[in-house]
Amino acid sequence: MNKILILIITLVLSGCSLISSPQDTDGGNDTFVPPAEESTQQPEHEEPEKDSQQKDTGIFNKYRQQALNILGSMSTEEKIGQMFLVRCPDEEQIDYFLSMKPGGFILFGKDFLQKTEEQVTENIIYYQKSSSIPMIIGVDEEGGTVVRVSLNPLLAAEKFKSPQELYAIGGFEEIKKDTKEKSQLLLDLGINLNLAPVADVSENESDFINLRTLGKNAEETSEYVKTVVGAMKEAGISSTLKHFPGYGNNTDTHNGSAYDSRPYDRFIKSDFLPFKAGIEAGAESILVSHNIIDAIDKELPASLSKNVIDILRNDLNFTGIIMTDDLSMGAIAQLNTELPPEVMAVIAGNDMLIVTDFESSFNALLNALEAGDVSKDRINESVLRILQWKCYMNLM
Repeated sequence: MNKILILIITLVLSGCSLISSPQDTDGGNDTFVPPAEESTQQPEHEEPEKDSQQKDTGIFNKYRQQALNILGSMSTEEKIGQMFLVRCPDEEQIDYFLSMKPGGFILFGKDFLQKTEEQVTENIIYYQKSSSIPMIIGVDEEGGTVVRVSLNPLLAAEKFKSPQELYAIGGFEEIKKDTKEKSQLLLDLGINLNLAPVADVSENESDFINLRTLGKNAEETSEYVKTVVGAMKEAGISSTLKHFPGYGNNTDTHNGSAYDSRPYDRFIKSDFLPFKAGIEAGAESILVSHNIIDAIDKELPASLSKNVIDILRNDLNFTGIIMTDDLSMGAIAQLNTELPPEVMAVIAGNDMLIVTDFESSFNALLNALEAGDVSKDRINESVLRILQWKCYMNLM
């Protein structure tokens, strides 16, 4: 009897139960089960395959399952549309462009010209209400020579100053202050992406890109990028680091091809550093230039080169959105390639393509998918990342 009593006491103290409990079949199960389909469009809900280099940990990972739910209800055409950041068209084309479900619009000076704050916000609200999937609304408001919004005196008291001007006035504190003011102005208008900061290293005043940069060495440029990205995140607006892998002293790719003959070691020790700083600070997107980098890919512009995209993903561990520079620029228009540049850009690994002729670009990518030149899985991979970005931005 004493032995039985001792046994019972021992079991109770050790936390064991004399009666076995049924196992919890729900708790702790993180496996995603897609919802029942109600759409008649027969969407392809295939979660992108993960290769050994792809990581689920990253800036948008918290929103993966929410994005998967949305991806599962999308048609092929909707997925294709999401991969384009489109130059905002003239008013007569707006509804047609919106019907193709673009991932977003990028606004230029003409879209703000002589318009009041109310007019700009009403336009953007219309774009968003007309889209079943909320849009990225982007702008190049770098300050200095590249301004779109503050060029209009009805929207800003004066043009935003360049990084070099701000640094001369008050160093990084002045840059941080300016970034917060700029970000708030854009957010008030309904703009959720500023394609800034320029992360290129340029200390030579004769460089084409110099006036758009801090004009300092890699270390100081890295601190500049870190400051701007941090201030933008605090404000609640997404940033874009540009122009990867670093513009150097190359000529203007708006007009034609630019060839960069610098050794790869130069990129590692200098040009990559500001991009690394921006990635570590939480930059949501990176824009890739059209420069041809001999040390990385002698044949293709960086924007169409898988070698360049692989460096971003695998060496710099960037998990955010990778986008091309505008594919209508001269450096791309002059190319003679077997596949359209939109198709090559996606095969290379870009998530979003900046384009002007949306209809032509949309059809080129759709046709490539139907022909098997681009896989469904490659499309799904980028669209999932774009949807995660939009969830992260509280747009969904």
